[in-house]
Amino acid sequence: MKISGISQGNPIIRHKYTADPTVIVYGDTVYLYTGHDEAPPATHQYVMNEWLCFSSRDLVNWSDHGALLRPTDFSWGKSNAYASKVIEHDGKFYWFVALTPANSTSKAIAVAVAETPTGPFTDARRSALITNQFNMLPGTDNFDPTVLLDDDGSAYIFWGKKVCYYAKLNDTLLELESEIKTVNLPEFMEGAHIHKHNGWYYLSYGYGFPEKVGYAMSRSIHGPWDFKGILNEIAGNCETNRPAMVDFKGRSYFFYHNGGLPEGGSHRRSVCIDYLYYNGDGTMRRVVMTSEGVQRVV
Repeated sequence: MKISGISQGNPIIRHKYTADPTVIVYGDTVYLYTGHDEAPPATHQYVMNEWLCFSSRDLVNWSDHGALLRPTDFSWGKSNAYASKVIEHDGKFYWFVALTPANSTSKAIAVAVAETPTGPFTDARRSALITNQFNMLPGTDNFDPTVLLDDDGSAYIFWGKKVCYYAKLNDTLLELESEIKTVNLPEFMEGAHIHKHNGWYYLSYGYGFPEKVGYAMSRSIHGPWDFKGILNEIAGNCETNRPAMVDFKGRSYFFYHNGGLPEGGSHRRSVCIDYLYYNGDGTMRRVVMTSEGVQRVV
């Protein structure tokens, strides 16, 4: 484990390019899981071979736990460590990831499991959870899974490219328990993130292209979803965005990525944090992106 040190504002990780944040709180620690952009300077394509993990107790000092998972850790996987989601359930940690299988160009969604938030993570199924074998709509793909473990213990997974899909997971979190349905969201591109706050469900996602973050709200995980507008503008020097929200020690935080580091850009991205605020009616205020980031949590 390496200490990456004080973040000095945004981006919060400065010794590596990081993208597509997913975040959990476990005990008194925030665990941040990211993709790793490895494209050389002046290379304009995604080179993503692994997922990374960082942790912090104050959101300023971050410990680097290195690469905890790779597409090739799945015996059937080949490449492309795209956006992911980690959740804790009954003392185990489930990492849902999008990758390219060895036998297909379409993406698939896999699940890895571990006994601790820093692994070791292993293939939980020895096969894909979601592949292109279901009746995907033309032009769509299995990108960017996000999972919500609801208050009653039921779990739901959302994902997609150009169309947002969702389904219920069974009690093991390793099988789909329902048919796959779609969610009608304006300008949906990718990067879905589902969370719940004070009885409201929030579905945030990459809106249009270059991507802003738009969001919708519902009183039910099954909708209807009411589109509420733009939550985050286009992040500096970066065509994509993938949000993650978390509550920690009495405040709400918004994680995202931009291209703010030297030589950074759409294929060399960096994770940032800013404050997230809810209005009295449950809507979220538009996030103010800052270079200062957030203050140290005591």
